[in-house]
Amino acid sequence: MADQPKKLHIAVFPWLAFGHILPFYELAKLIAQKGHKISFISTPRNIKRLPKLPSNLQPFVEFIELPLPQVENLPQNAESTMDIPQHIEPYLKKAFDGLEEPLTKFLERSTPDWLIYDFAPFWLPPISSKLGILCISFCIFSASGASFCLNIIQNETSDTTNEPYRVTFQRLLAKEKDFSVSDAFRIQETNRGSAFTAIRSCMEIEGESINSIRNLLKKPVFPVGLLPPSVDDNENSTEDENWNTIRKWLDEHEKGSVIYVAFGSEVTITDEEFTEITMGLELTGFSFFWILKRKNGPNTGSSIESKYKRGIIWNTWAPQLKILAHKSVGGFLSHSGWSSVIESLQFGCPLILLPFQNEQGLVARVMEEKMMGVRVPRNEHDGKFTRDSLAKALRSVMMEDAGNIYRSHAEKMRKIIGDKELHQRYIDEFVHYMEIHRTA
Repeated sequence: MADQPKKLHIAVFPWLAFGHILPFYELAKLIAQKGHKISFISTPRNIKRLPKLPSNLQPFVEFIELPLPQVENLPQNAESTMDIPQHIEPYLKKAFDGLEEPLTKFLERSTPDWLIYDFAPFWLPPISSKLGILCISFCIFSASGASFCLNIIQNETSDTTNEPYRVTFQRLLAKEKDFSVSDAFRIQETNRGSAFTAIRSCMEIEGESINSIRNLLKKPVFPVGLLPPSVDDNENSTEDENWNTIRKWLDEHEKGSVIYVAFGSEVTITDEEFTEITMGLELTGFSFFWILKRKNGPNTGSSIESKYKRGIIWNTWAPQLKILAHKSVGGFLSHSGWSSVIESLQFGCPLILLPFQNEQGLVARVMEEKMMGVRVPRNEHDGKFTRDSLAKALRSVMMEDAGNIYRSHAEKMRKIIGDKELHQRYIDEFVHYMEIHRTA
């Protein structure tokens, strides 16, 4: 029998945002399942906040804690974007760049075969090249968003002049105040220094956009599947009491009658937006359950705020996957973040899409085109939305007859996301490429 190839050692280094850290973690676990050694690198606080590693993978995954350097204007103990308002993020990037020296020392000691990194460490490819470590740029965004982004970076043009997310991509090209490096530069350099690119997507959903990225980068691009998280992997025994309270409330409602509302860990909504959303929800006549972190809106002053006739606003931790899986939830009012979209469609739950930043507008457009949800219209001039336009979008998904088309398409997507053999094939191809192209 032929000798088995030597197992790989792969270092994994995500950007300091849980919308990035968690997909990197899911990918790392899937690689570890094949017996390869993983060094998962982040800051101490972020590593402590990760879901518990399954016992069968513990021999293959080592967590490497690199303390985040102190930077002026960055609050103490702020180690991810969920810890800070958006305008502080440039200082988090400055602190992140300060990880260059300790990360270099780790790579010199451990000499992994591959290093999977995010968009941010523009300084890392030259270091890896000097050490003879091959790099993979892993994009956690949708392929449609990534393709659009790369087009703008390479051509510095945008044909979406009336879209609310146009301004976000213009910022991508601009240098942040008091800082010399733009996100566009970071993306360019990390892509340029990688042997190939991996992306959290699949050909069945975003084939055209994946091929577009291949043409833009002119190097191999591997979809690694959608990396849907497991409900079991996200169990948190210390929060069982929270879930029991939420489940009891959900159990009191009929099938498909509740609107679930959440805008992720990074979106900050204004008081005006908070009012329009709550009034829009009330206008629909449907019950709603809204997870609203305190820094994202008006402080409601308690764990549960239930002054609204039909809904609850929940201010503490809540298990999003379990809520989406509950039979009473009939629609998800979301910021259109790629992770949230995947989680919703994982359970066949149609979407009401209210994008705020980054590539969320593009994801919303693609999901609407594929009839998996409805976008809330925004004013072309000021980007605002109204309670009436929100209520109309919500009703179009939640009403039994009108929403059948969206439920049908969401159910088709559930079957794709739930196809474990399909997604395993993507991982197999990705890992096989790393095995045969390892450092000599």
